[in-house]
Amino acid sequence: MIRILVVDDHEVVRQGLRFALEQEPDLTVVGECVDGATALAAISELRPDVVLLDMVMPGMDGLGVLHALRERDDPAAVIVLTSFPAEDRALDVVRAGAVSYLSKSTAVDRVVEAVRAAATGGSVLDPDVAALLVRGVRAGDQGPLSRLSARERDVLALISRGRSNREIARALMLGEQTVKSYVSSVLTKLDLQDRTQAAIFGLQQGVVALGDALKPDPD
Repeated sequence: MIRILVVDDHEVVRQGLRFALEQEPDLTVVGECVDGATALAAISELRPDVVLLDMVMPGMDGLGVLHALRERDDPAAVIVLTSFPAEDRALDVVRAGAVSYLSKSTAVDRVVEAVRAAATGGSVLDPDVAALLVRGVRAGDQGPLSRLSARERDVLALISRGRSNREIARALMLGEQTVKSYVSSVLTKLDLQDRTQAAIFGLQQGVVALGDALKPDPD
């Protein structure tokens, strides 16, 4: 049996996925979670083979979960489900370790196919998502900042302004744990050691003008 954990903050989505998956004789849903923090705890406790992971959730989002799983070298295969595929997100989730990236409008049999593939080390992508990835790869590396997603560049700009994680979370309307994951990702992608190096790098790259970095933001 392939053991599956469903992570989504919408009950109707979780129940729909559970019903569809458990029609298959080789699939079983071992748990459901509504946010990233509880998902990480459940993954440790339940040891699922495959995690169906929503991207947008309260607190820690799907990308934060992926980063956390990678840091602790968790063997669970992660399939990301999203309502709004985006080029930077597609690249981010694949780089962070997701084995598949599917739209929530994907047909049920395609999701089942992805789950079975994930359990054996394979991947399934929606055609639209595959096109996003191809565009991202074709864009190439046009400099260090191109390694960052749009949201990571936002975080870098605020780091360069001397903002704390709490302040960044408030400015971008994210959870602090999610911001922490973004900061970690920025440092890793840019091969930097700490926030000070990141702030200097941001100023050098012009993500925020020096004058802006030294003056407080208006209320």
